[in-house]
Amino acid sequence: MSTILLLFILGIVMLALDLFMPGIVLSVFGTLAMLAGTALAFSLHGVAGGLLAFAIGAALLSLALYIEYGLLPKTKFGRKFFLHAEVHGTSSAKSSDLAELAGREAVALTPLMPSGQVEVDGRRYEAQSLDGHVARGARLKVTGAQNFSLTVTKIP
Repeated sequence: MSTILLLFILGIVMLALDLFMPGIVLSVFGTLAMLAGTALAFSLHGVAGGLLAFAIGAALLSLALYIEYGLLPKTKFGRKFFLHAEVHGTSSAKSSDLAELAGREAVALTPLMPSGQVEVDGRRYEAQSLDGHVARGARLKVTGAQNFSLTVTKIP
């Protein structure tokens, strides 16, 4: 009986400590410890003992998860571990905004081979050259947009 209890306590502690360590190593070992405790209860105490151990393990796990994800984030200590802010913004300009830049002049900020970065009206954009390789600093004309990047050609 003490071995079963030890396996359950070890499993719960490992699952609780998993919050503080990156990766899933402690989660896997904690789960395996609880499953081993349940299997040992089935083998030593039969079906009734095994089901009782499983129910107790499920209740302990539910309690640990409630404390970890329900109560801990509301404490001063727990706020350090949970994300509470939202990031507003986009990773790239909308394709409709990019299409409005057609016909404008751009400057290559990086070499375009055939893709790279350009500046249009003081803003940086991803671009693809229809003329192949373009040197850094070259003057370009925006001809359109596709796949969240501009298409540009060299200005002769």
